[in-house]
Amino acid sequence: MRVAVTGVSGFIGAAVAERLVSAGHQVTGLVRATSRRDHLEGRVDRIVTGDQADPAAWDEMLEGADAVVINAVDWEAVKSGDLARHLAANVTAPIELLHRSRPRPVVFMSSVAVHHEMLDRWNGVIDEDHPSRPGGLYGAAKAAVEMHLFAERAMHERHVVSLRPCAVYGIDPKPERTIGWPIVDRLRDTGRFRRPGGGKFVRVDDVAAATLGALEQPEAAGRVYNLVDCYARWSDIAGWIAEELGVEAEIDRSSPAEPRNRFDVTAARSLGARLDHGHAGLREHVRQLVALHRG
Repeated sequence: MRVAVTGVSGFIGAAVAERLVSAGHQVTGLVRATSRRDHLEGRVDRIVTGDQADPAAWDEMLEGADAVVINAVDWEAVKSGDLARHLAANVTAPIELLHRSRPRPVVFMSSVAVHHEMLDRWNGVIDEDHPSRPGGLYGAAKAAVEMHLFAERAMHERHVVSLRPCAVYGIDPKPERTIGWPIVDRLRDTGRFRRPGGGKFVRVDDVAAATLGALEQPEAAGRVYNLVDCYARWSDIAGWIAEELGVEAEIDRSSPAEPRNRFDVTAARSLGARLDHGHAGLREHVRQLVALHRG
């Protein structure tokens, strides 16, 4: 099938396109005029220039498409402080594109950021039935679009799927955006690292695999999936980077080693995402990151 992917020049979008092509599908990619596109060769055979928030580009993007992946996020709008701009780009636009693309299957790239307040009665285990209560504009936007996916499923029996990745790691086409890059800079410049807490991480390959499964598996329709591999403290990542750099670093490791909550990813594994790389996967990422940084 031919799949139209928004945000295809970005980190997740390019990985999704590569996985789709490797499975025998074709990709139409929506790419902003200012975005890099040389890395899309072999991944995207048809490029449409435009913005996800610009309806003028949608008809051309959807021409010949059998399915759609709504992936783009306008981060500048999120951070701008301009609420109207954020809502237009990250709420209204994906909802309108969802409607315009009817009746094609749609995979929406949401986020675990739809969760912030986690109810005690779940005993620290968050599955896809846990209510979404975001704690910021980004998570709230994702949750709002998800509600419209559910409505599309109920009203039109559409094949719609929402994927909720956490922090996605892997080498970004723009290396300075790669998870861990600023930590390398800080350790090389100062030899010290103090950042409390940590986060939940998932490999970009697993996000791409889940996207493919969400499109190909009929039983995925109408569902949401948590994409979480492991938890790591920022100090853990800093320690691994220091080892790769071969430097003695002063790192604050006082944060708890385990998270308060964890995500049940049983359902997501049925899509083809491994979600079992753990700290070994993050350490391999760190090795690649440091080698790239040195280069």
